[in-house]
Amino acid sequence: MSSPSELLTRAVARVIPEDLAKAKLASGKKLRIYNGVDPTGNKLHIGHTVPLRKLQAFADAGHEVIFLIGSFTAMIGDPSGRDEARAALTREQVEENFRTYKKQAEKVLDFSKVKVVYNHEWLEKLAGRELLQIASYFTKQQMEQRDMFVRREEEGKPIHISEFLYPLLQGYDSAHLDVDCELGATDQEFNMLAGRTLQKALGKREKFVLTVKIIEGTDGRKMSKTYDNCIYLEDAPNDMYGKVMSVKDELMATYFECCTGVPMEEVKELLKGKPRDAKARLAREITTLYHGAAAAKKAEEAFDKVFKDKGTPDDVMELKVKKGTALIDALVQGKLAPSKSEARRLIEQGGVSIDGRVISSVDAKAEAGLVKVGKRKFLQISLS
Repeated sequence: MSSPSELLTRAVARVIPEDLAKAKLASGKKLRIYNGVDPTGNKLHIGHTVPLRKLQAFADAGHEVIFLIGSFTAMIGDPSGRDEARAALTREQVEENFRTYKKQAEKVLDFSKVKVVYNHEWLEKLAGRELLQIASYFTKQQMEQRDMFVRREEEGKPIHISEFLYPLLQGYDSAHLDVDCELGATDQEFNMLAGRTLQKALGKREKFVLTVKIIEGTDGRKMSKTYDNCIYLEDAPNDMYGKVMSVKDELMATYFECCTGVPMEEVKELLKGKPRDAKARLAREITTLYHGAAAAKKAEEAFDKVFKDKGTPDDVMELKVKKGTALIDALVQGKLAPSKSEARRLIEQGGVSIDGRVISSVDAKAEAGLVKVGKRKFLQISLS
């Protein structure tokens, strides 16, 4: 985790206002810090851990930290970064997602030091008059300035009134909790600043906003399950290690800063050396965090066997299919591709081979042999 001196710098994108944050920390008083999450999914990737790691760093520094579950706001859907309305969830879906989410978040957060709260406990009690009062502190023009709303306007896509209300409700969370700081990813800045506005208007303490960096996925785009470029906390050690090794070299500094506890001075020295050595250290660090040092060492040995010694992994999945099965179907069954369209694309790009022979036809049938997809995915097929 970050040292206390790095609370406002490591993995941080912006601190608003910075002078207030520095003054509050310099006071020596215990600060109240919170991070909120709408559990709209049930799989965490390492991008999700960046704000969690920062929250834990504040807890380790002795501050009061709060982890807020958007049990009410998740049923509306956060419009942040969305080109279309987010699907609303039921309370049951939210609760089920959080059970899975918490189990994974425990790999980062020490819940004995973190208070967990649910925002339905106060948002459900808001009366119409109170909601109108909250809304009176904001203007339609302020909401329309959000980039995702501008894009939707240009594309003729609908913008729901409930989406306009979302930042107000998130802002009310911080006012209700009366916090010194709210932290979250950069795409939450608008919502978090709405909370700063409300805390002032309602006579609460003045808070500062801390945004943490959003990391890119293995292909250089924003880490998202949509792009199939995520490094998930529940990935097997070999998969996690291999995915980190496939990250673009120019992203290593950000990954070290945001996803590990390696001192930044040491990171600077590592990045001056050979890129492969630095990336191997990065892969070991991340895999160790979520699976332990022994598993990380085995994952590194397995990776080196394939890429240094040009061998094949010892734990290749075996799949038995009927003769005549389409190779595309076998790739999906063997989890080498998430969908038929993706399997088709891989073949068209020359990324699939059987026993070293590149497959060029999307109509090819599955054959007995060792299938390789890309640089590090293998599948042993046998026919029945």
